[in-house]
Amino acid sequence: MSTDRLKSLRGSAVIAGVGTFGMGEAPGFTDMELLARAAHAAVADAGLTMADIDGLCTASAASTMWALPVVEYLGLNPGYIDSTMLGGSSFIAHLEPAMLALEAGLCNAVLVCYGSAQRSATFGRREIVASRRFLDPQPYEMPYEPMLPPSAYALAASRHMHQYGTTRRDLAEVAVAARAWARLNPEAFMRDPLSIDDVLGARMVSDPLSVRDCCLVTDGAGALVLTRAERARDLPGKPVYVLGGATAVWNRQISSMHDLTVTAASQSGRQAYAMAGLGASDIDVVQLYDAFTINTLLFLEDLGFCAKGEGGAFVRDGAIAPGGRLPVNTNGGGLSCVHPGMYGIFALIEAARQLRGECGERQIAGANTAIAHGNGGTLSSQATAVLGTADAL
Repeated sequence: MSTDRLKSLRGSAVIAGVGTFGMGEAPGFTDMELLARAAHAAVADAGLTMADIDGLCTASAASTMWALPVVEYLGLNPGYIDSTMLGGSSFIAHLEPAMLALEAGLCNAVLVCYGSAQRSATFGRREIVASRRFLDPQPYEMPYEPMLPPSAYALAASRHMHQYGTTRRDLAEVAVAARAWARLNPEAFMRDPLSIDDVLGARMVSDPLSVRDCCLVTDGAGALVLTRAERARDLPGKPVYVLGGATAVWNRQISSMHDLTVTAASQSGRQAYAMAGLGASDIDVVQLYDAFTINTLLFLEDLGFCAKGEGGAFVRDGAIAPGGRLPVNTNGGGLSCVHPGMYGIFALIEAARQLRGECGERQIAGANTAIAHGNGGTLSSQATAVLGTADAL
């Protein structure tokens, strides 16, 4: 699509409502039940009813046709459906096609939703891993039965350390900052104090990543509602405008990356900024998919907040923690808030809540712009969204 065509979409759609449910632990709920609770919360937050929803975006790692039972369970009759599955970035990747569908008149209100009972599920995690390997075979890696995803991200972390002098302490700064934000967030699953030494001394999972360098395994559901911008004037909440969005995929397997320190976020970010007419220096709040601590460093670099190789130095001394120079993952991220298999939708929800001024103790004063970035697979799919208030239009 041409740059001019993309720029014409800038601000054409808004996030009109958001909702979450079952954050952390929700025993007794299925994936679908969690999703439905969050979906109803988001629709109500937008001042709409399920009868108003005529577009659906959803995905699941456990089902290849997940949109069908979601339509059935919620009682929808959508004119637009997107169930593209790109891993944890899927829900951010859904934004741009949904904007096109809204502009084309295929629908008027799009529900983007996800739910997973990954932590409380009655079947074991080994079964989950086995099913994912069956649904998503990786021919060059799976025969060796690597411990995925941790070992893939450990490779990227090791390379970054070797090439740029990044240290385990730098990675620990990311985990400690995420926990400091989580302690300000009543929804966050892990809110106990966490120090650099706690991270460095934690059980090693895949060298150089300890358990505190790895995301949580939780239950949880999130949803949001997109409408055309002009319709949002008649809805109750403060609209959050989608200013830019892009998705990029360079590889599926970590072994197919040309450079373990450079991700496709460098492409998706550049394209999203171009659509928004903004750059990294214009962003007030940053929400990054932090499945592992190395992710945050890579995405800060690839999205232009610091130069390649300088991520470790950039986050030192609490620079991305509360009170630091750049607020990153203000809900606590996947490391300390919630991570029910796929996290991307929660980055979008936190970005929207910040721009709506709804974040209580962790609220960033005067936030008018935000970036939400999603990652899927093993540094595989990357999707970036730039959001803004009316003042950012």
